[in-house]
Amino acid sequence: MAMFGELEAAIMDAVWAADGPVTVREILSGLPPDRKPAYTTLQTVTEILHRKGWLSRAKDGKAFRYAATAGREEYTARLMDEALAQTTDRTAALVHFADRLDPAEAAELAAALARAAGDRS
Repeated sequence: MAMFGELEAAIMDAVWAADGPVTVREILSGLPPDRKPAYTTLQTVTEILHRKGWLSRAKDGKAFRYAATAGREEYTARLMDEALAQTTDRTAALVHFADRLDPAEAAELAAALARAAGDRS
């Protein structure tokens, strides 16, 4: 899984920020004025995200409404998993990552790890 391209990331940001499913036109209207591609370009990239499985769609009149199939945090977790796949020592990489956390983040991670370990018992 590769990182989103610039336009893909902008589309996903707009979808994640929305209160519900959105049309391509609504995504376009939410983009900054200096970052607005042509409608057809936005429509094409939105469809690509749908085919990749990041967006679901439902017909709404003549248009489709798109919704994220996973949250921003799930996307980030998948990127982290992909990065960890690049090392021969996942544990060492995770330890280096944990060493960079601030105390509050470390406490939250410790609690999540305890829950995950309890789920596997």
